[in-house]
Amino acid sequence: MKPKRRRSPCPIACTLDLVGDRWTLLVVRDLVLGKTHYNEFLASPERIATNILADRLEQLVAEGFVTTAPSNQRAGALAYSLTERGEALRPLLESIRDWGLAHVPGTEARLQPG
Repeated sequence: MKPKRRRSPCPIACTLDLVGDRWTLLVVRDLVLGKTHYNEFLASPERIATNILADRLEQLVAEGFVTTAPSNQRAGALAYSLTERGEALRPLLESIRDWGLAHVPGTEARLQPG
């Protein structure tokens, strides 16, 4: 996959270009929580559409955040896991979680402090 042209050298803008859409960090959250299979991601409460999930997983693999391997649990299926680069997003998720818990009434966390 050809690298995208950067709109600026700002690290915030560049990071948002990689993970700043509505769904990507939710897929990463699910990986952090231990989900590894496509159907497990579909079962998340946000109800991501299949075409969007397939696209986000493909993007995460292409950008080096996620790797795939043949599933040990389901014949013909892939198992997804975070790479070192993907795992490095954990503190970002934790910061977003903490901010949401402090500032968005009615929220609750499944992603527990590391």
